[in-house]
Amino acid sequence: VLVDAGGECVGALYRGVFDAELVVEAGGLGGGESARVCELSVGTGEAVEARLTCGGQAEVLLQPLVSIPGEWWELLGQGAGVALVTRLNAAADRAVSEVVRAVDLPADDAARRAGELLATRRPGRDALYGGAGLVLVEAYPSAPRVVIGGTGELAEIIGRQAALLEWGVTVVESAGEAAKVLADHRDAACLVLLSHEPDFDVPTLRTALALGIPYVGALGSRRTTTRRREGLIEAGVSAAQLARVHGPIGLDLGARTPAETALAICAEILGVLGGRDGGGLRDSDGPLRG
Repeated sequence: VLVDAGGECVGALYRGVFDAELVVEAGGLGGGESARVCELSVGTGEAVEARLTCGGQAEVLLQPLVSIPGEWWELLGQGAGVALVTRLNAAADRAVSEVVRAVDLPADDAARRAGELLATRRPGRDALYGGAGLVLVEAYPSAPRVVIGGTGELAEIIGRQAALLEWGVTVVESAGEAAKVLADHRDAACLVLLSHEPDFDVPTLRTALALGIPYVGALGSRRTTTRRREGLIEAGVSAAQLARVHGPIGLDLGARTPAETALAICAEILGVLGGRDGGGLRDSDGPLRG
């Protein structure tokens, strides 16, 4: 949310329940690059009125817009995978932000954490506390791009499901076309191979594995999966690389229809990108969002 000099808000946090408090807090900031962390809370009554699921507390970093590098906005506008690392010196009430990209070598724990968040291909943030103060890491990777190898009804439905998740979608119909698209989007590409043609599926799978594409999946029966595996071995693909191929593709959700199959495939992609195995939340004791 942006609070201008006149106390007007652009955007909202928690459906606006914090806006009035943020305006007051922002007005209390000094000039220059002063910044502070505000502890805010919303009660049950306010949550119900704002149609939130529950009340709670939040820590909000208030910092002047001038302390955020212009490069950050440019890269976000380009859709590039980028993270913002903001260091708040509590003693000096000063925030300093720097841009970190996935290709940058980690210089410290904050940059390393930024790289880890970017590697998930999903937006995320983390707060690191140390002797020097708070470090806030905000990561906005490039949105996943589902590269669908092959056409037909299932390809169309997978494309619609991916679009619903705000992922990019590209349909390719040859190994050469697939190789170019995967190379152009290697940081965000996820391969969903539907073709059963050996001169299309084996070279495409090999290319995706060689590029280190984070998700490589191939639709087909167990017999087709075995045939592809044998073809990849003949092409010199290692056992470690073969283990990265999701085939048969998709989570075991009992899918039967094309729409259900598309859901199972996209759910598996989501799990792989997030480092999850797709088990039920009731069977885990970790954080619900991670």
